[in-house]
Amino acid sequence: MRLLENKICLITGASRGIGYETARKFAEEGAVVYVNSRSAGSLDSVCKKWTSEYDTEVKPVYFDVTDSKSVLDSIKQIKKDHGHLDVLVNNAGIMKDALVGMINLQLMEEVFSVNVFSVLNMIQSATKIMGGKNPGSIINISSVVATQGAAGQTVYSASKGAVISLTKSAAKELAPKNIRVNAVAPGMVDTDMFRQFSEKKDINTFLSNIKFGRLGSAVEIANSILFLASDLSSYMTGQVLGVDGGTSLN
Repeated sequence: MRLLENKICLITGASRGIGYETARKFAEEGAVVYVNSRSAGSLDSVCKKWTSEYDTEVKPVYFDVTDSKSVLDSIKQIKKDHGHLDVLVNNAGIMKDALVGMINLQLMEEVFSVNVFSVLNMIQSATKIMGGKNPGSIINISSVVATQGAAGQTVYSASKGAVISLTKSAAKELAPKNIRVNAVAPGMVDTDMFRQFSEKKDINTFLSNIKFGRLGSAVEIANSILFLASDLSSYMTGQVLGVDGGTSLN
């Protein structure tokens, strides 16, 4: 029996990086996976490939996580197809920032709209078809900088700190409905997002803060998300799982 056999799962921001590897891992473990991207058609071929390779259903759902109507329409489609949702992974996010003196309202609104407000909206919509006799699991993606902070990343850090707060509050509220809510807080992971942020910096500066002395991989983060999605973590809720190679250690 695979870890997620026949579980109905939705993963946002699944076209690359952590979301992509999480979707692949979920399919490998037998889940019916709805994979989200904003770019129409971008996931069609890989969904067909994984459906065949892993003998399950992998379906693309194209919507912007900040578009409330599109989010709800996708949840309604999942309900029509399967009647319920077992796992939601709120992975979609952006990393935009500036030094404190250069931060403006537009930047703050853009980052919080994707990293925080959309997560709340996804939870609101998804929990309409989660829980009850089918235990639900919600996994939100935070970051090591949510608790450690990072110079030049005040807005991003604040948004990921908000994800931790909403995870804990939602966990308390949704536990009676048989829905678990946890978060994963990755450290520095070798993804397109990290490379875009670090391209003008000396990589050794980052590595010096990591006790393992290397960047994490998207697969390593996906494995942690899989654990929280599966019944192996059935008695865990309101927790923040740090996967950062020791970055958060003093």
